[in-house]
Amino acid sequence: MTGSRRQRPFLYVVLCAAGIADDVDKLIASAQQRTWHVGVIATPRGLECIDATAIEAQTGYPVQSAWRAPGEPRPLPPADAIAVAPATFNTINKWAQGIADTLALGILCEAHGFGIPVAALPYLNAAQAAHPAYAQSLARLRRMGVLLGDYAPHPPRTGGGRIRFRWEQALDLLAPALKRA
Repeated sequence: MTGSRRQRPFLYVVLCAAGIADDVDKLIASAQQRTWHVGVIATPRGLECIDATAIEAQTGYPVQSAWRAPGEPRPLPPADAIAVAPATFNTINKWAQGIADTLALGILCEAHGFGIPVAALPYLNAAQAAHPAYAQSLARLRRMGVLLGDYAPHPPRTGGGRIRFRWEQALDLLAPALKRA
């Protein structure tokens, strides 16, 4: 594990812009109950969906959304694992293509090369899921070893409402990978 010198593993939560993003505190709390330290990296639009001050208070770390300047200290320890939740259509497709135009995508693209276990919980509508690029992207991410959650796309133009999103599934997916590390 990257951070094996620490007694508690460090989890990066990569958060994308979706209507349920403001419930990320559920994933953070569940991870902390399982003894993780947690840091949140939000896409620029994802940052707009959350209360960053509340998340910083919950995690003890600043929410990251932009690259640091050269010479600035790293605000988060190295990740032992990464949970991408909610993983949007945009992020899944860009990540699978190796597009690193945000800090969140840059971290995800590098994770494969570092051998960091990654779990992603897709959150998108059925019209997006019907696009051929989505299936191709999921297949590529699986080949890369990304652990994908089982989410049924919600009906288009509903925003998903307040569906029950299984935040803790990311931790369940990562548990066996971390035991092998």
